[in-house]
Amino acid sequence: MDTSEIKEAYQETVDEATGRGVDATTAHQEGVTAAAMMLSAMEGIEDQTAREQVEAAVAG
Repeated sequence: MDTSEIKEAYQETVDEATGRGVDATTAHQEGVTAAAMMLSAMEGIEDQTAREQVEAAVAG
């Protein structure tokens, strides 16, 4: 999975969350969780490693 796919998964979840009226912090947490779960499943990496990669991708 490349960085653009990670960012897309993150942003889709953030957009859905904010559309439901969720605050920005919670929406960010949901986005990181969703993108990390997808990354972990697709790449076969540990959850914490996936979370760190997602955080790095969306921060940059």
